[in-house]
Amino acid sequence: MKITKDEVIHVADLARLELDEDSIDRFADQIGNILEYIDTLNSVDTEGIVPTSHAISLSNAFREDEVKESMGADKALANAPEKEDGNFIVPKVIVL
Repeated sequence: MKITKDEVIHVADLARLELDEDSIDRFADQIGNILEYIDTLNSVDTEGIVPTSHAISLSNAFREDEVKESMGADKALANAPEKEDGNFIVPKVIVL
């Protein structure tokens, strides 16, 4: 399965990537090779194979909820690089 340069450009635009002409050609070839390799899986006989959603079967891997004593503010702030009045001091982050 081949992928066109236009498809590579479209995906790059969606990802807000700027690609030069050489990169577009290289990605088109590489993605085409990957898709051809994946397409070979269609020739594998899967008759009688039970579909799975995961490679290994796991049931709930979570721990039980238990009420525990908290560590307290003094211990939580013990290794803080900067602290003031029982709070962490962090750099201001502004996202526009």
